[in-house]
Amino acid sequence: VITATLAFKRAMDMLLSFVALLMLSPLFLFVALAIKLHDRGPVFYIQQRVGLQGKEFPFPKFRSMVMHADALKDSLLNQADRAGDVTFKMKQDPRVTPIGRFIRRFSIDELPQLWCVLKGDMSIVGPRPPVPREVALYTQEDRRRLEVKPGLTGIWQVSGRSEIGFKQQVELDVLYIESHGFWLDLKLILKTIPAVLTGKGAY
Repeated sequence: VITATLAFKRAMDMLLSFVALLMLSPLFLFVALAIKLHDRGPVFYIQQRVGLQGKEFPFPKFRSMVMHADALKDSLLNQADRAGDVTFKMKQDPRVTPIGRFIRRFSIDELPQLWCVLKGDMSIVGPRPPVPREVALYTQEDRRRLEVKPGLTGIWQVSGRSEIGFKQQVELDVLYIESHGFWLDLKLILKTIPAVLTGKGAY
């Protein structure tokens, strides 16, 4: 039963990501041109993220920050919204460009990850993939997030997005892992639409 469920989920991931990539290709072109014309820097920002069972994979986003933003991060750590949290979140991050602020608000910057879904590194629904330095700080309970494929959207993304602290994110992700299935995934996908359109909790 578990194997059949995973096979069905994979088939749906492939279908949905392929259709979405085709339908959104004009938007991809527009965003790419806007980023390129703004500062002539790279269109994509690619990080290594950690997925199923700790396997790392390249994780693309439309670049929403100034070039060399990573080099500026250390100087901003003490200004994080939740200092000492495993994840770094800053509502008024000075590294974010004007175009970046818009595409982040509506999660357009995340759309290139549809390619990761098509490849099989990610799923449409699942916990968001962490960076390796965050995983190094994980407790045993936190590592449960790596028991399933990471997703484009998930239970805490529709429950407050960046406004939710790390520990609550883990609790919600574990809740998803223990009860996930077709109907829960469908419910979360449908809830993602108004969450994205309103931009609530995104920064």
